Amino acid sequence: MSAVTVVVGTIKGTFLVRADRARTSWKVEGPLMKGWKATSVGPDGAGGYVLATASDVYGCAVHRSTNFVDWRQVETGPAYDAGSGFKLNQIWKLVDVGARLYAGVDEAGLFESPDHGETWTQVRGLTAQESRKKWFPGFGGLCAHSLLAGDGGRRLWVGISAVGVFRSDDGGATWNSKNAGVPQVIPDDEHPEIGYCVHALVQDPTDHNTIWRQDHRGMFRTQDGGERWERIENGLPSGFGFPIVFEPRTRTLFAFPLESDEYRIPKDGKLRVFHSKDGGDSWAPLANGLPDEPFYETVLRQAMAVDTCDPAGVYVGTTGGNLFWSNDVGASWQRLPAAFPRILCVEAFAEA
Repeated sequence: MSAVTVVVGTIKGTFLVRADRARTSWKVEGPLMKGWKATSVGPDGAGGYVLATASDVYGCAVHRSTNFVDWRQVETGPAYDAGSGFKLNQIWKLVDVGARLYAGVDEAGLFESPDHGETWTQVRGLTAQESRKKWFPGFGGLCAHSLLAGDGGRRLWVGISAVGVFRSDDGGATWNSKNAGVPQVIPDDEHPEIGYCVHALVQDPTDHNTIWRQDHRGMFRTQDGGERWERIENGLPSGFGFPIVFEPRTRTLFAFPLESDEYRIPKDGKLRVFHSKDGGDSWAPLANGLPDEPFYETVLRQAMAVDTCDPAGVYVGTTGGNLFWSNDVGASWQRLPAAFPRILCVEAFAEA
């Protein structure tokens, strides 16, 4: 494997973008998994990688690889029981948590694997919520798209659109809504604990109770594990957006605000990544090397990533198939000289 591999998941397959640790010259490989929509990729907990795909013909699947190139589809992927009333439309997120691998899916639910993705069982405590029958989909579907963990996996957080954030303190057996301080999008009189539309979550790896939340209603932060959320939008042109990532070495947050819910395009037609170096108290735009001409592509919730190099690389994939990269924590940017299909997810992997 090259020193740095960026996996670009698109609606028409997976592409690999590789470079050495200087990250000044890149090589593009692919498409791999041609014909499959690539929706999530991550480590499998055993030194390899897992990839989630979807197909209008073949449905959803999980694949494993040791090199990003040769993928093997597992025989027993996530699946709801027959008669459950739920349909598995897409695997939104694959997350390795200690001894278990989790998959967040649409229709909203979680599945867990004890064997690095070979077999899966449903996390029934989440699906069995009393409010489940009133869960309402967001524009992208009824999707469990974010999963965070603390306390060795005993404490879990999941973000569901358009339902909200739930937390488990017992490894997924039971769950409680954690949305205080965030305005609802679709209030429900019978179940006032739902009706929130979280877009993305990211966590401080040194303090698992500090979580940042890009929400339909704005940008928020909690420092007590979700008991209370506070709005943090000073310097942002809008609170609306989808991705948020955190670079731990410099403690820098990155976000991509859009004009509004109604107008889901960059504010004033300018491609600008915003960053915060004080935990979200203030934000500022990053523009050096980004296009000055009008730009109206957007960035989906899983299409921004950072690597673990020093200085860290930052990667932003757009709905128009552009990939912008920085090898200096966002201080300067370049566009990769390649045009991809619509980019759904971006993940960066660096050799230790």
